[in-house]
Amino acid sequence: MPPAFGFMSQFPSSARSLVLAFAWMAIGLPAFAGNHGYSAAGPAWQRFRLTLQPGERTEGFGPFWSEETVWNSRSALEAGIVDPLAPPPGLTTVQARAATIAFAPFFSQHREYEADGTTIHVLYPLVTYHRYGEQRSFQIAQLFALRGGPNQAGDTVRRFTLFPFYFQQRAEDPSLNYTGLLPIYGRVKNRLFRDEVRWVLWPLYVETWKRDVHTRNYVAPFVHVREGGATGWQFWPLYGTEHREPETRTNPVGEREVLGGYDKQFALFPIYWRQQLDVGTTNRGSFHAVLPFWARQHSPTQERHSYLWPLGVSIFEDRARDYHETGLAWPLVAFGRGPDRRLDRVFPLFSSLRDKEDANTIVLWPLYRTKHRENQRIELDRTSVLLFLYTDVRQRDKSDGRERRRTDLWPLFTARRDYEGRERLQLLAPFEPILPESDGVKRSWSPLWSVWRSEKNPQTGAASHSLLWNLYRHESAAAAKKCSLLFGLVRYETGSAGSRWRVAFVPFGKNRPRAEGAKP
Repeated sequence: MPPAFGFMSQFPSSARSLVLAFAWMAIGLPAFAGNHGYSAAGPAWQRFRLTLQPGERTEGFGPFWSEETVWNSRSALEAGIVDPLAPPPGLTTVQARAATIAFAPFFSQHREYEADGTTIHVLYPLVTYHRYGEQRSFQIAQLFALRGGPNQAGDTVRRFTLFPFYFQQRAEDPSLNYTGLLPIYGRVKNRLFRDEVRWVLWPLYVETWKRDVHTRNYVAPFVHVREGGATGWQFWPLYGTEHREPETRTNPVGEREVLGGYDKQFALFPIYWRQQLDVGTTNRGSFHAVLPFWARQHSPTQERHSYLWPLGVSIFEDRARDYHETGLAWPLVAFGRGPDRRLDRVFPLFSSLRDKEDANTIVLWPLYRTKHRENQRIELDRTSVLLFLYTDVRQRDKSDGRERRRTDLWPLFTARRDYEGRERLQLLAPFEPILPESDGVKRSWSPLWSVWRSEKNPQTGAASHSLLWNLYRHESAAAAKKCSLLFGLVRYETGSAGSRWRVAFVPFGKNRPRAEGAKP
């Protein structure tokens, strides 16, 4: 032990190791963090350029701390940033497009400067906060929620919810205010799948409005009376009836169209049904059923018959497409044929569907499944084994032939390649295959188990590899290469100025200029 640390001999070996580790961090951080360069200074500090987009990232204390800034591409270009491995010029300000700070898995904050948005996660998805412009939302376990911001009319609206017991809204327009306390008394608007809901001692008395239909419920859902656009009543499950007249409206493009009416009845639900549908239109249809014995659905273009539902035979005919389908215990067993559609299904053993846009196959669901979809714009292929155990998704843009791909093998890895050819591989991945588009998982949880990260950007020629949270890290670009081991204790760099080594943060040997034309 060096004489300067001789006083530590009186401490246990474990304590000496801990103190020396912190000394290593303390010595390395000031030496290499203050020069605005990219460096490695022990597990407490790793600062480097992003590979897949312009920006930089700092990681500390293994997988727990990270800070990432994505630069505005035009701003980075104006700053003269050419070398994908070098830091920005010391006195040049690079405008940030987005910035993220995370202390995994407890906290993360992401800011979008151009979109004026902020997202905060605390133990995602337990607590979340979102702000985009003047719109704000906050929730805890989807039970306690606050939401506020201007509505489409420009009035500021604030909501408070303690689900499922208390609902409150306050707005500049008093007509938008409401308060509801379940099950005692209350009123809410544009909640619970209705335009307005009022109740007293729910479910003894409940009033609802949905578009032009007003419904009064008594001991919901057993007894109700409807008026307005549709009229009727029910005493469920004994009997119910409802009627609506056809009407003519102007659609969003200014054309007049007919909205069909209907007549519906049921008795001894679900045994007897009688319905007249799309009344007043050219596609008027009907549905009659005496279950489980017989059911018939009819329209000018389609007809379906079912016998001994749900285990019996069903026959479906689509005259417009010249398609005929026969099923048993529908939809478990079905076979259909037509010029543009073919179906063979014995679920869960086997299923095959082919039509103009789709080609889907299932074998021993959920063991194996493929899906193909193609239209004028894209071509999509998806293969999955045991739902999320293995997935492979490819999407091709038919206008320019570009392709993106995602491959997951749960919980071992997740791999991505976007339309620009930028690639990323991560080992391990317990949540990413299940929630592939979740930014909360990416920021709050992925750093904890991503023991290997590999990224490649063909646009800049940059690539990076990281093992065990930068215990080993390798970066390369067209004319430069950096390699560090033991969190930067051993480092090697090569570039246009030559190559050099650092051991324990001390330069080792002399710079050796590269021969002209030699590879880094």
